[in-house]
Amino acid sequence: MHTIQVDSVQRWMEDLRHMTEVECMCVLQSKPIGTDEDTQGELIVTSGDHVTRDNLQTLLKRALVVSTELGKMFQRLEKGRWQRVHSTAVRANCHVRSLVHEYSAARNTPPEMQKYEKALLEKCTELTAITERCLHTEDDYFLKSMKEAIHEILTDVSDSFSQMIDMALANEIQILIRQIEASDSIFAIDSAISNLLSLTQDGPQLCSIIAKEGAVVALFKICRQDCYRSLYAHALRTVASICCVEEGINQLEKVDGILCLADIMTDEGCAEAARAEAAAVVAQITSPHHTSTQHLASFLESMQDIVTALIKLCETASCGEVFLLASAALANITFFDSMACEILLQLNAIHILLQACHDRQRVDTPYSKDQVVTILANLSVLEQSAPEILQEKGIERLLLLLGEKPSSSSPSEGAACERVQQKAAVTLARLSRDPEVAQTAIQLQAIPRLIELCRSPAERNNSDSVLVACLAALRRLAAGCPDSIGATDHQQLIKPRLVDSFLLCSNMEESFV
Repeated sequence: MHTIQVDSVQRWMEDLRHMTEVECMCVLQSKPIGTDEDTQGELIVTSGDHVTRDNLQTLLKRALVVSTELGKMFQRLEKGRWQRVHSTAVRANCHVRSLVHEYSAARNTPPEMQKYEKALLEKCTELTAITERCLHTEDDYFLKSMKEAIHEILTDVSDSFSQMIDMALANEIQILIRQIEASDSIFAIDSAISNLLSLTQDGPQLCSIIAKEGAVVALFKICRQDCYRSLYAHALRTVASICCVEEGINQLEKVDGILCLADIMTDEGCAEAARAEAAAVVAQITSPHHTSTQHLASFLESMQDIVTALIKLCETASCGEVFLLASAALANITFFDSMACEILLQLNAIHILLQACHDRQRVDTPYSKDQVVTILANLSVLEQSAPEILQEKGIERLLLLLGEKPSSSSPSEGAACERVQQKAAVTLARLSRDPEVAQTAIQLQAIPRLIELCRSPAERNNSDSVLVACLAALRRLAAGCPDSIGATDHQQLIKPRLVDSFLLCSNMEESFV
C-alpha cells in the first residue's frame, strides 16, 4: 500500500509540472530563491548547455501533452460528447498558454514565432468559447453546425501548434549548432553534439529540422579539423542519424561530405571508432530505402578508396559492431554498382569475409551474417567469383547459413535469420551455374537440406521468401544432376511450375503429434 501511495504521489508531482496555471507561474518565477547573495548565485548558475537541454525536453514533453489533448478532442467531437469536448478544450488551452509563457520566459522568442504564438492563443480562446456554447443547448441542428465549425478551428489549432513547436525546436537547435561552431571547448562541443544526437532519436520530423538548420555542415567542420579528432566518432554518429532523411543527405552532398568520409576511412591515424562511424554514414546514405540517389554520383568518384577502406576495416575489426558497420556499408554499395563488386574481387574480399565468419569476435550475430551473405550474393553475379568461393570453401559456409536460426524470440533477429537463409539460397543458385560448384554442393548434401527447407515451414521460420529461394536453388541443382532427387520430390518440387510448387509447400501443415 505504501508503494502504491509513493508511486501515485510521484506521478502527481510529474503531471503537476505540466498543469500549472500561468498566473501561478508568474508569481513563483518572481520570487527569489534565497536571501544570501552568495548562496543565491551558486543556486542559479547553470551552463547554457543545461538550459538548452532542459528547454528541449520541456518543449518535447509539453508538445506531447498538447498533441494528446488535441487528439482526444477530435475523438470526442466525433462522438458528440460535448461536456468532454469542452473540458478537453479548457485543458489544452491551459497547456498551450503555460508552454508559451514558459518558453518566452526562458528565451527571447523570435518575432516571427511571436506572431504564431499570438494567433494560436487567440484560436485556443475561440475554441474554449465555442465549445462552452454547445453545453447550453440540445438543438441538434445547432450542434451539427457547431460540430463542423469546431472541427475547422481544432484543425487550425493543431496546425498552428505544430508550426510553433517546429519553430521553437529550430530555435533551440540553432543554439546547439552555434555552440558547436563558436565554442573552443571540446567538452562544450561534445555536449552539444550529444544533445543533437539525442534529438535525432525522436523521429524523422525532428531530423529534418536539424538538417535544415545546418547541423550536418557544422558537424563536418568538426570532422575536418585535426584538433577535434577525439570528437570525430561522436560527430559522425550524429551525421548518420540525421541522414535517415533526404534533407540530411542533401546537406552532406553540399559540403562534399563523401570526400571527408573517404579521407577519414583511409587515414590509419584515425581511431577505429571514427572509421567505423564513417562507415555507418556510408551505410546510411547508400541505403536502398532512400528514394533520391542524386548524391551517389559524387560517391562513385571516391568508390575505390571507400571500398578499399571498408574491406580493410572488415579484416581488422576489433569487435562485432565495427565489422557490422563496415560490412553493412559494403553490402549497400554492391547493390547499386557492379564496379564495386569487381573492386572487391580484386581486393580478395571473398577470402576476408569467409575468414571473418570463423571469428566469433567479428561475426557474432545474424545481422553480421546477413551483411556477409548479401555481399556474397551480389559478388556471385560475376562468373569469376565461383572458383574463388570454391577455393575458400564458401559452399560449406553457405550450407551452414541455410541452417541459421534465431537464438531468442526477438522479431528482428528472426527476420535477420530469414534474410540469411534466403540470400544463402540465392547465392547457391547463382553459383550453381558453374558445373563444378553444382557438383560440390550436391556432394555436400545441399539437396536434402533444400528439400527440408521447402517441406518444413518451421525450418524456414514460415518465410515465403526463403521458400521461393530454396525452390529456385533446388531446381538449378536438379538441372545439372536430376538423379540426385527422389521421384516424389521431383514430382512435387521440380516438375510443376514454380508457383505451383510454392503453393503446395506453403500450404503444408506440420504435424505436432
